[in-house]
Amino acid sequence: MVLNRTHLFQVLLLLGILILHGIKVECRLPTFFPGLTPLSRAKVVSITDFGGVGDGKTLNTAAFKKAIAFLSGFSKKGGGQLDIPAGRWLTGSFNLTNHFTLYLDNKAIILGSQNLKDWPLIPPLPSYGRGRDAPGPRYSSLINGYNLTDVVITGENGTINGQGAIWWQKFHQKVLKNTRGYLVELQHSNEIEISNLTFINSPSWNLHPVYSSNIIISYVTILAPLDSPNTDGIDPDSCSHVHIEDCYIVSGDDIIAIKSGWDQYGISYGKPSQHIFIRRLVGISPTSAVIALGSEMSGGIQDVRAEDIHAINSETGIRIKTSPGRGGFVRDIFVNRMTMVNMKWAFTMTGSYGSHPDNKFNPNALPVVERISYSNIVARNVSVAGDLEGIAKAPFKNICIRNVTINLGTWAKSKTLPWNCTYIQGLSNAVSPQPCTLLKKIPAKGPVSCPSPRNFTPHKK
Repeated sequence: MVLNRTHLFQVLLLLGILILHGIKVECRLPTFFPGLTPLSRAKVVSITDFGGVGDGKTLNTAAFKKAIAFLSGFSKKGGGQLDIPAGRWLTGSFNLTNHFTLYLDNKAIILGSQNLKDWPLIPPLPSYGRGRDAPGPRYSSLINGYNLTDVVITGENGTINGQGAIWWQKFHQKVLKNTRGYLVELQHSNEIEISNLTFINSPSWNLHPVYSSNIIISYVTILAPLDSPNTDGIDPDSCSHVHIEDCYIVSGDDIIAIKSGWDQYGISYGKPSQHIFIRRLVGISPTSAVIALGSEMSGGIQDVRAEDIHAINSETGIRIKTSPGRGGFVRDIFVNRMTMVNMKWAFTMTGSYGSHPDNKFNPNALPVVERISYSNIVARNVSVAGDLEGIAKAPFKNICIRNVTINLGTWAKSKTLPWNCTYIQGLSNAVSPQPCTLLKKIPAKGPVSCPSPRNFTPHKK
């Protein structure tokens, strides 16, 4: 991975912040998974071969479409690679193809068009029943893929810039009639790698794999203004075997948000997000969570493992969001070795996160939240240790918190309880400050541990 001066400065600044807060910093070599990323493609072309002009003004949508259509002819002949050289490449939405690599030079910038007509409308996702912002169709993402196998989006730390300010302005003014698009959305696809790139200023969510499997997202930087609406970093949605590692994300919303459909539409579609591994993540989100599960979780979320996570200047470290009407489940969630600095809450669980797609949801469709384990966590300068709110008719069960030290900072109000718990059941051991009585304390008689996951395979053929 090649860093330009700006990105190198960001990395050095981040390392300095982590070291000042006493956070252990390790240098590691990249990990690659044989068989997922081909060493080379049979055919390599440049966007300039198809009339592309990198002046930041010329619209290159046609050039991208022509180049990818040409390379699709090599999908069964060793695959194709589209190189994006140094320059500013303005484009509208385009679709990828099978056995394909999109490769950006370190000085290449793909710019999303600011003309909304260059982002065509597409049907809503079946597990949502409507657009997330508004009923009806939604805008395409900048980079799209459907029913693909073996897709790589990578480079030498080039940049994909959604130029989202115009979208955020229209969203705040409530003049958009359709849901905003994302930077990347890949549907019904298998064997995906997104790596060694910077994504900035998405209109809404940044990376959205949905109904897909065998996904690796690594060495990615995602940046959005802290007040930008719904600019989630990475949102695996009804996906299996997802591996997210070595990412740095600053967002106006959740850093990682695991989803699986919305109310009755997600229940009917019935595709869970599962076997998801997150490690060595640094996240900053003053208004949202570093790791969020839900709130759209009606197809179910299970077997999520996160380790070596650093949350800085964020609202919440780990948050579970759901409500009556969601149905589905959140279970077998394991978080180990996490540090938090300058947080409002360390842990939150919300059983009344009430937004619904329409009035057809079933209020008796109650979610199941169980087997949640948080271990080996240190948090500094926190306002509230935990706000854990279950559901009266469906309490959140089998919560285990072990070896957790939370330092309540100067902004913690003296009359505020460090823990607020309703409709939950669980256990705790070696937790400070002492948790609520609903998290029964286990006497420390010898080694005590929370349940741990079985062996994890990051991707499965």
